[in-house]
Amino acid sequence: MCAPDWLALREDADAAARAPDLVELVRVHHLAAGRRAPALIRDLGCGTGSMGRWLAPRLPGPQEWVLHDRDPGLLASAAATMPSSTADGAVVSARTHHGDFTDLRTADLSGTALVTASAVLDLLTAEEVDRLAAACTEVGAAALLTLSVTGDVELAPADPLDAEFADAFNAHQRRCTNGRRLLGPDAGAVAADAFARRGAVVKVRPSPWRLGAGQAELAEEWLRAWIAAACMQQPDLERGAGAYLGRRLDACRAGQLRIVVGHVDVLALPPGAR
Repeated sequence: MCAPDWLALREDADAAARAPDLVELVRVHHLAAGRRAPALIRDLGCGTGSMGRWLAPRLPGPQEWVLHDRDPGLLASAAATMPSSTADGAVVSARTHHGDFTDLRTADLSGTALVTASAVLDLLTAEEVDRLAAACTEVGAAALLTLSVTGDVELAPADPLDAEFADAFNAHQRRCTNGRRLLGPDAGAVAADAFARRGAVVKVRPSPWRLGAGQAELAEEWLRAWIAAACMQQPDLERGAGAYLGRRLDACRAGQLRIVVGHVDVLALPPGAR
């Protein structure tokens, strides 16, 4: 789901979930590089720009962001809401690039210090992730790739149908669409391996959503989409989907439902980085 309303609804949960120690490693890496020119940072599949709004203030020194997305409306929103400075007062600038970032190759990333993406890897194929890892390592760019789904979902209190819907949803995430086999829950591991095989220093951290009464609106929207995708993958689930959704929504609205949605963050620093 890439609608602006959905992206806005999930932004706080995404920010709370991302692994802060990986950002600290990126910060230290930037300081060690000792750049005088602004660090060139590319945000792939930027959506409305939540990653830039979250990350730019946490990094030191001047930054030049390139925001990549296929949706011109999302790009306009992202560019208009990027911070103009960092916590240390350095200038942040941003420009947009309209197009499919999976077409980027090594030459396109020349001069890039950091590649970022949030909730994007699981929508890619193994070949696309491998090309991204190759391009990043060849130009010496770090990569911070956050919030890739792992397929792990915990709902409390439990329901007898939880596992069946979870399995169908994960199969949907791994579906073949337009000749592309999506990685879905395998994306984080595939990315970590692709960078590690090329000598990058790879760190992986869990970054789960933890949804409770304070995130009821997000939980409800996530439930609807999760169940719908499961039914699309396995149509026989539709017979019990309405009642199952009703039970889950009743618990959510009563403040009784707790949901943990598994994600993973992957940081890859250039070969030789400490």
